[in-house]
Amino acid sequence: MEAKATHKYIKVSPRKMRLVIDLIRGKSVSEAIEILHFHPKHASDYAEKVLRSAVANLFNKEEGANVDMSDLYVKEAYSNGGPMLKRIQPAPMGRAYRVRKRTNHLTIVVATKS
Repeated sequence: MEAKATHKYIKVSPRKMRLVIDLIRGKSVSEAIEILHFHPKHASDYAEKVLRSAVANLFNKEEGANVDMSDLYVKEAYSNGGPMLKRIQPAPMGRAYRVRKRTNHLTIVVATKS
């Protein structure tokens, strides 16, 4: 059994999000939640929220099944780039620098071990 949760248009760059989700890929759900909850990076808040949503989706998907939290693990976790907001930053001598405010789409899949 597996369930998926996504969060789109997160205002964190995909590169920064990948630093956080690389820590939890393949780990048990309880260990992953603990890692994300105490991690100092801002992106870990979004990742924890999506992970908890994926676990809730799994429990709602299989209401009659007997699923134990210790049997769950993070099967997949990936961050794809979303649309960029393009802004202009004034620069010296009448020039302008382009500022790209990046977003990402985060997807986490949890599954049972058996």
